[in-house]
Amino acid sequence: MDFPEVVRRRRMVRRFDAARPVDPAVVRRVLDHAHRAPTAGSSQGRAYLLLDSPAEVNRFWEVTSPDPDASNRWLDGMRTAPVLAVVLTDPTAYAARYAEPDKVRAGLADVPTEAWPVPWWHVDAGMAAHAALLTAVDEGLGACFFGVPGARWDAFRQAFGVPHAWLPVGALALGHRQPGDTGSPGSAASPTHRRPPLDDVVHRARFRG
Repeated sequence: MDFPEVVRRRRMVRRFDAARPVDPAVVRRVLDHAHRAPTAGSSQGRAYLLLDSPAEVNRFWEVTSPDPDASNRWLDGMRTAPVLAVVLTDPTAYAARYAEPDKVRAGLADVPTEAWPVPWWHVDAGMAAHAALLTAVDEGLGACFFGVPGARWDAFRQAFGVPHAWLPVGALALGHRQPGDTGSPGSAASPTHRRPPLDDVVHRARFRG
């Protein structure tokens, strides 16, 4: 499958076939491609928490929800994913890297990470997630990338032994798409938020107002 076709087919899945197991070798390829995504300054401040047993997946939903008994269309669908991979990033790895002699010229060595003009750790986490999504589609899987509520980060860290420095930027749900799942409602539910034509968002030489 060529890259453009993968992009066209990449649609966030909202409900998975819980009865179909996911090949661990495929999950490893998904994470390997995520791991190969670029990182600013080769800081390598990313990690992945793989949860691929029912007990681990259920634990994730318990600790990341203010109400573990909550039920709605999105939650009920997403809880059917048999595999979750949480994308973690460590800002301190970037601070240390940009304090090294070959990166001092960037002017970030003495700047607290919260004051960096662009938080590259989040950018890099997004790159990794996108690489994982494309690979999942290419492997015939369904996938969805979603955020972990900030108010639940400490509970998540405690439950899975994640050091405080690591930020759970988001989680990848992986599995086989349930027949009939239409993915993200997207433009059908919000006509005003349809993807605009490419020519409307490409500004040549000067930004148009």
